[in-house]
Amino acid sequence: MPNIVIVGAQWGDEGKGKVIDIFSKKADLVARYQGGNNAGHTVVIGKDSFILHLIPSGILHKGKSCIIGNGVVVDPKALLEEIKTLESKGIKISGRLLVSRNAHVIFPYHKKLDELREAKKKKIGTTKKGIGPCYADKAARLGIRFVDLLDDEVFKEKLKNNLDEKNDILSKIYGVEGFSFNELYNEYTDYANRLKKYICDTTLVLNDAIKKRRRVLFEGAQGTLLDVDHGTYPFVTSSNATAGGAATGTGVGPTKIDKVIGVVKAYTTRVGEGPFPTEFPKDLMEKIRTKGNEFGATTGRPRRCGWFDSIVVKHSVMVNGIDEIVVTKLDVLDCLGSLKICTAYKFEDKIYKDFPSDIRVLSDCEPMYEELPGWEKDTTGIKSYSCLPKNAKNYLKKIQKILDTKIVLVSVGSDRKQTFSRE
Repeated sequence: MPNIVIVGAQWGDEGKGKVIDIFSKKADLVARYQGGNNAGHTVVIGKDSFILHLIPSGILHKGKSCIIGNGVVVDPKALLEEIKTLESKGIKISGRLLVSRNAHVIFPYHKKLDELREAKKKKIGTTKKGIGPCYADKAARLGIRFVDLLDDEVFKEKLKNNLDEKNDILSKIYGVEGFSFNELYNEYTDYANRLKKYICDTTLVLNDAIKKRRRVLFEGAQGTLLDVDHGTYPFVTSSNATAGGAATGTGVGPTKIDKVIGVVKAYTTRVGEGPFPTEFPKDLMEKIRTKGNEFGATTGRPRRCGWFDSIVVKHSVMVNGIDEIVVTKLDVLDCLGSLKICTAYKFEDKIYKDFPSDIRVLSDCEPMYEELPGWEKDTTGIKSYSCLPKNAKNYLKKIQKILDTKIVLVSVGSDRKQTFSRE
């Protein structure tokens, strides 16, 4: 197995957790490269369901090393809780998990600012986990990294400077009480002591592993259309969820990445605010949302659902350099007599066949569709591509032709075993 990046090719929630879990079998190391605990990767193994927010899905395979890279922003409280939950289910963490010393740390003031800004300004749909404010501090060169937590004098100075600024903002702009230096210092010193056995130079670890021809799987969170540069800005996350983020978020050069695999649902979903051209009408929305259990793994919020949007996915194929595609949740469409694939947008008498960055076009455009017959047969028990209904195969062939990108895996259920190769 080469060094592979797994990336979401829609608005997140494509089923990356399951796909990463499958590819982890042949990997030696699994590295998460961006985002924070706003992510929610779900893996179903028999009767057990695991929801992972920070730790790579590869942790569910014995003997795999898992890395939280420098591009991730980490809430240490959330990380410790996740470690505890996994260990309570018999998953060994010690000796298998490494956290980049250069990863930035989320503090309570980040979460408070996230919450207040969402309430005061036009809503973006943030998870209120403090992700955006933490990345903002990183860009402004004010951030506190794990390496800083481990140096008491550095941590004291940085925390004091940050609190002086953040408490001033909280008081003067939002009229709320700030945070205590002593309380945060003691709390985060305790986190540092409990996590220090995991903290190291993960860039060295990864590059040394690649030099020794060990196989690395790079795990992305969110999806391409939530990428801060290439998504539906400003309704995006605060990091590079695209494949390019794997290089900057781990310190592994792009020439050492061999393949990019994109994950897409057989339809489209998104959580939170922002344009969604192919969104279903209310009745069909409820039907697909219920059948697909379309509720956020992190927030529990209901996901908006719509027809497959090839304009969105073609954009993702381009900006990620996607080599192959995995299609998930094909089974959710079992109940439909006909299906639609969006192939263009129409706005003010202009036809768009490529993804427009203009938020007004995306918000007000009319999607143009190709319609295909459904199969109206249960596919959840199917074990091979050859056994799929003819119309299900035709639907996948149409998607592959439009995207000009090979579909390699198809998923027809949430369990590990409900996945098969298209070969």
